[in-house]
Amino acid sequence: MSSTVSTSQGFLPQARHGSFESSNVLASSSLGQPDLESNGSNEVELISASWNQDYGCFAAGTSHGFRIYNCEPFKETFRRDLKSGGFKIVEMLFRCNILALVGADANSQYPPNKVLIWDDHQSRCIGEFSFRSEVRSVKLRRDRIVIVLEHKLYVYNFMDLKLLHQIETLANPRGLCCLSHDSNTFVLACPGLHRGQVRIEHFGLNVTKFINAHDSHIACLTLTMDGLLLATASARGTLIRIFNTMDGTRLQEVRRGVDRAEIYGIALSRNVQWLAVSSDKGTVHIFSLRVRVAGEDSSSHLSPAQGPSLLEQNSSSSLDGLISASTSANPGSSLSFMRGVLPKYFSSEWSFAQFHLSEDTEYIAAFASQNTVIIVGMNGSFYRCRFDPVHGGQMLQQEYVRFLQTESRPG
Repeated sequence: MSSTVSTSQGFLPQARHGSFESSNVLASSSLGQPDLESNGSNEVELISASWNQDYGCFAAGTSHGFRIYNCEPFKETFRRDLKSGGFKIVEMLFRCNILALVGADANSQYPPNKVLIWDDHQSRCIGEFSFRSEVRSVKLRRDRIVIVLEHKLYVYNFMDLKLLHQIETLANPRGLCCLSHDSNTFVLACPGLHRGQVRIEHFGLNVTKFINAHDSHIACLTLTMDGLLLATASARGTLIRIFNTMDGTRLQEVRRGVDRAEIYGIALSRNVQWLAVSSDKGTVHIFSLRVRVAGEDSSSHLSPAQGPSLLEQNSSSSLDGLISASTSANPGSSLSFMRGVLPKYFSSEWSFAQFHLSEDTEYIAAFASQNTVIIVGMNGSFYRCRFDPVHGGQMLQQEYVRFLQTESRPG
């Protein structure tokens, strides 16, 4: 039996029946359907929250199903409630009708070792992947599906669900993995096989790069849309580092704080001028970046053809081309002039702007338009706040919504 995947770019032929005996993965296109409820229960628990690829929407996995919200303006766009239970992973594909779903532990129909590819336009499953162990995360591109288990990643072709790559990692219980999303590049970042190491796959160039990013375990990582820059944080949660993914060069290091913290999320602005970090300390920090990206701030100096060649150089001159002076500098210590004499702490770059939240809730943050930051909390809260791009300091709250309690439902 054949079916189709409907994406924002048209209809793609869907999977043939097939199996991968070595990894116990089954890809199929003839599946039972979730038992949808017509009305959701009032008692809803938020299990997960995740942005789509351009931060214009976020998906909320709940104890009864999932909901999709638009960020600008804030609005619930649709919801699906199930009798069988909720989903711990809801991964969007930009704004199209395709979702990847992984059931929560209490879901009687879909266990946490299965991935459903759901077409909401057709209201049916169009693919399923089954594994021996629990799925930790799922990442989507328009042409690829990446499924993350604790010790291995599987990369599939979206068109026919064919297995393309298998990548072994160090223990990865948080399912850390990120992808580039520009159509002309495919870059994947994930933990390597050693503590503090990040593995970079440039699939289009057939290049693998290992970056020793931190001394302790990797806690969070993210890529720019083109995959040329990587931001990482470790389990200590004090430092965030920016790397060139082509040669592994460290381009910038900023300090969240001194005390150990659990980093919940890192986000880069689309123009790579700003970086946002959220942690269990209850503060979202904004940092000014000094990296120059071909096609953005450097467009007046470099042609698009010159950009990649610059990034591939290993000389010190290539770093000069990637690091630029910023009009919005992060504050440093008054003793930074004694760099190399006093401990590294005194020469650190601290956050440029901040927004304070409750410490008892996990938050993720991202950049919206016109120097605004959007924040989603696992207590069902949504914030929009604005920062001064010249002077920094405390951000100004512009919007606050308790989205799980709102009475407005999509029409």
